[in-house]
Amino acid sequence: MSTTQQGTHSLAFRVMRLCKPSFHVEPPFRLDPADLFVGEDIFDDPLAAANLPPLLSSQLTKSMDSSDLTYSNRFLLHHPSDAMGFSGLLLLPQSFGAIYLGETFCSYISINNNSNFEVRDIIIKAEIQTERQRILLLDTSKSPVESVRAGGRYDFIVEHDVKELGAHTLVCTALYNDNDGERKYLPQFFKFVVANPLSVRTKVRTVKETTYLEACIENHTKSNLYMDQVEFEPAPHWSATVLKADELHPVDNSSTGEIFKPPILIRSGGGIHNYLYQLKLASPDSAQMKVEGTNILGKLQITWRTNLGEPGRLQTQQILGTPISCKEIELQILEIPSLINLDKSFLVHLNLTNHTDRELGPFDVRLSQNSAHEEKNVMINGLQTIVLPQVEAFGSTDFHLSLIATKLGVQRISGITVSDTKEKKTYDPLPDVEIFVESD
Repeated sequence: MSTTQQGTHSLAFRVMRLCKPSFHVEPPFRLDPADLFVGEDIFDDPLAAANLPPLLSSQLTKSMDSSDLTYSNRFLLHHPSDAMGFSGLLLLPQSFGAIYLGETFCSYISINNNSNFEVRDIIIKAEIQTERQRILLLDTSKSPVESVRAGGRYDFIVEHDVKELGAHTLVCTALYNDNDGERKYLPQFFKFVVANPLSVRTKVRTVKETTYLEACIENHTKSNLYMDQVEFEPAPHWSATVLKADELHPVDNSSTGEIFKPPILIRSGGGIHNYLYQLKLASPDSAQMKVEGTNILGKLQITWRTNLGEPGRLQTQQILGTPISCKEIELQILEIPSLINLDKSFLVHLNLTNHTDRELGPFDVRLSQNSAHEEKNVMINGLQTIVLPQVEAFGSTDFHLSLIATKLGVQRISGITVSDTKEKKTYDPLPDVEIFVESD
């Protein structure tokens, strides 16, 4: 794990990663002899347990005898917790082990004097090198260690929040005076690789004015992850609520009414959990956002703990939604009568909105003909073109359009088009709207 340059040195670095110990498991697992002859539910019935065969009863009695020195019962259960295989001991880390993105790398470093004489004026540096940068963790240049006696050592602890994937190198260097006054330089390198603990897959669906974000989190580590928090931070102009299957109403993502929320378990080796968020544009600035055309929804903040409580934290990149088109002019239907009769005029309430920062218009509103042979069953009643005045920047205007239906049943209002008479520009037509036409 470590590499030293050639040459004889009085000092040497020793590095140990500081992390939570692991459980020490003793295979093989122990068993209860009763399970070999009867079902595991035999002890639920006291009468049945009392009628165990005499041979089995004597064996059980013998297994509980602490004076038995033959070790014939070493595989038998003496306590229900023995079935887990835990010896009650904890295992300290034997190497750097698996280091994951989002964790805090903490290391105990000891510089040992292996010579028979004292070394003096020791300048110690420790830094992390990645493919992109070098991070200084310790530097004693301004206050060197005065001396380390023969056989002695100088210890210190360094920490680093892991924010990059791939190869990392912990570089430990010492500049010191040897016994003969020679100034020596000692570098040592300790390499480790940072892996990704989890993956986040997202899906975005837009239904009318509401956007739904589904986030699937998958555990790639060899230990269970307990998710303390998976919070979506919406971008400006957006509001977010989290949707849960066991709740009737969405919960505001920013509110934390509960003092303690039980963590969500994502099992090791590919366990997954899905989160669903409901996003809506904030009303005051939604018009300006559509003009800017940004489709950034926000990002996820994820915090978790491992089996023994070691924390981890990750932040995703900005999650993109459906691209928002930069419409200069938007035409919407506000209201259609619920009852529409054949060959009788009806009024449709419409709204024309200017999403630009300049005044536009005047406008012509008409019913366009998509094809010369296409028959329209809903037509304009009266003048075929309606003239609208200019609309100020980020302003809107309401108007009514008189239509008439010439055929019964389900019909479509289609081809309502707006044109800017000043700029000689025609905008996209209003999407088709279905109506039901009844007889008198």
